[in-house]
Amino acid sequence: MNNQSVAFIGLGVMGYPMAGHLAKAGYKVTVYNRTQSKAENWVKEYPGQMAATPAQAAAEADIVFTCVGNDEDLRSVALGDEAILSSLSKHSIIVDHSTTSATVARELHQACQAQNNHFIDAPVSGGQQGAEKGALTIMCGADESSYEAVLPLLKCYAKAVTLMGPQGAGQLTKMCNQIAVAGVIQGLAESMSFAEQAGLDVAKVVEVMSAGAASSWQMVNRYQTMIKDDYNHGFAVDWMRKDLGICLAEAKQNQALLPVTELVDQFYADIQAMGGGRWDTSSLFKRLQAQKNKSNKNR
Repeated sequence: MNNQSVAFIGLGVMGYPMAGHLAKAGYKVTVYNRTQSKAENWVKEYPGQMAATPAQAAAEADIVFTCVGNDEDLRSVALGDEAILSSLSKHSIIVDHSTTSATVARELHQACQAQNNHFIDAPVSGGQQGAEKGALTIMCGADESSYEAVLPLLKCYAKAVTLMGPQGAGQLTKMCNQIAVAGVIQGLAESMSFAEQAGLDVAKVVEVMSAGAASSWQMVNRYQTMIKDDYNHGFAVDWMRKDLGICLAEAKQNQALLPVTELVDQFYADIQAMGGGRWDTSSLFKRLQAQKNKSNKNR
């Protein structure tokens, strides 16, 4: 068994298997989740223990991992009387896997520095499937010594881990990722819609494209469920809108131009209005189909 004690805060669809990989690797894991039943289920499935508060989980941890929803969720588990920093030992490290603003990453870095702790923003890409398979991509904002200290643990559930720069750089890189993904999914949805309108075999079209320059992870992994009109899986539209909101807010500050991202964000708002907030992000295809059907009825 590894000697390091770790805490994992947040057992959602990503955090639950990530914490499991650490436990299976032999680390002594203590988990906390706001909905206690998830923590209870986790300790039935993996070796480890559960805590009643983030502070209790972090009290004896060398490294604390967090994987929560947004900026305020992260602040709530990190700052305050029952939160991580109230009990964390000096020189311990917080590794945040949430997707948040770069602002809150820098804020928590400063809070950690003030009491001789370390902070790493380490958002992930790869979705629930990547978390379960231990094949995530992790982009880190950290000082080099902290990064090297946590790298063996990150490799328990990642296929690629990269230090992108100082604190905040990990979140900025995740923004780049989400900007690119949004455009790729819209392009795929339009391509499939065009093929459908042209009377082509959509599956065959995508299979041909997948062997060439147009190929992407979204194309390979999502076209079949898109054709089947199956969107009850994967990365939810609600989550993507949260992420794109972070991207657009950061772009206002650094004056980056994101015209396509702004459009796709509004397309996702349309899907939310259709009742699809929990659908997979590939539901941009369903939106186009709905628009096409509405246009045909109005003719």
